[in-house]
Formats: sequence, structure tokens, C-alpha cells
Amino acid sequence: MCGRYALYADGEQLAWRFGTPVPHPIAPRYNIAPSQPVLALRYNRDAKTREWTHFLWGLVPSWAQDPSIGNRMINARAETLREKPAYRNAYRYRRCIVPVSGFYEWKKAGRAKQPYFVRPADDLPIGLAGLWETWRSPDGSKLETCTIITTDSNAVIHPLHDRMAVVLPPEAYEVWLSPDTPLAELDTLLHPAPDDLLIAYSVSPRVNSPANDDPSLIEPLNQADEDELRLF
Repeated sequence: MCGRYALYADGEQLAWRFGTPVPHPIAPRYNIAPSQPVLALRYNRDAKTREWTHFLWGLVPSWAQDPSIGNRMINARAETLREKPAYRNAYRYRRCIVPVSGFYEWKKAGRAKQPYFVRPADDLPIGLAGLWETWRSPDGSKLETCTIITTDSNAVIHPLHDRMAVVLPPEAYEVWLSPDTPLAELDTLLHPAPDDLLIAYSVSPRVNSPANDDPSLIEPLNQADEDELRLF
């Protein structure tokens, strides 16, 4: 699953990776949590072009009576996107890419849980597969929200969790965002990331609190931890 992540890539790196200029400065963030605004790339059907926007993390379906449902919908299982009422229309019509520099997972260590930071081996930003929705309140105000899609974990993530976020390869960005892509082709993208794409290492439990947001959160507890987990 994906319940916390970091994005410290700058606008130039994001424009290079995703092929779309970022229209405003991006402040580095090291502990992005559910219910917070998150940067995402989507296709604008009216303008017929890609655009960067911000969603609240935690999808609220258009038919929801209470927007608090989004607190339970930060992730969507790839296996049930076509069937779940909360996701099936978004999967067909409203897909997005959530850029991240890395994400956190927790591993049980006795009665406690040890946090790990998972990032690309080359430390360049990657794109996670997401869905977005628009919800309107009774007073007519609009709320745009998103969720991150998960699948089975790969060899790097499996010691930490049995699920992981779907990482889209750069060559699939256009396919994922295009409104014309058949569902059968989209389905083929919902698989674990290659084992050699990511590394993982233990980090400070300070990340457990969303109030902490600074570069020290992604520093390895010690070099031995990072070297060992590169072998997963």
C-alpha cells in the first residue's frame, strides 16, 4: 500500500520526467500524508492537453453523502477497479499520475513498526498510477480528490508489505492518461515494479508524525541497512 510519501524533485526534474512544464515552484515535501493536497498530472479533456493540478489525497466518489469517506480511500486495489462502484468510472475516465521521489512502508519489529523509505535507485522522480474524482457539496462547492492504485509487492517491498503502489514506466504515461486507451490495455500496466527499480532502507520513526517534514526523514539510520536492503 502507499500511505505516506515524499516529493523533493524540483520543477525542472518533473518537467523532464513527465514531459509537461510545471507552472509554479514546487516546495520539497518529505512526509506527505492522506487528506493533504498532492500534486498530480492529468489529461484535460476540454483543453486536450496534460495539466498539473492538486487533489486532496483520499478519493471521494461523486455520489458520496459525506466527504469523510475519502479518509478510507487513499488506495485502490488494482484487482477490483472495474467492479468497485467508487472506482470503476474514474478508472475509465479520470486517471492521473502522482509524482513521488519515494514512499514509506512500515515493517513489524516486535511490538513496534520500523519505517523504511523506498526510492528509485537513481533517485529520480517516478509516477504512481492514480484516479481522481470531483465531488460537489450541497452548497455547490467543488472538491477534487485522488487515490493511488496498489498491486502485489515486488521483491524489494515484500519483506515490508504484501502490497505496493503501481509505478508507471515513463513510456506508459501517455497510455495511462489518454482518454482513448482501452481498459484491457490499462490492465496490463497494473503490475509490480521491476525489482531493480527501487531500494529500501530504514529511517527515523519521526516520520510517524505528519507534523515532521524535513530532509532528515529520508536519511538511512545507518549505511549497513541500506546496503543490505539493496540485495532484496
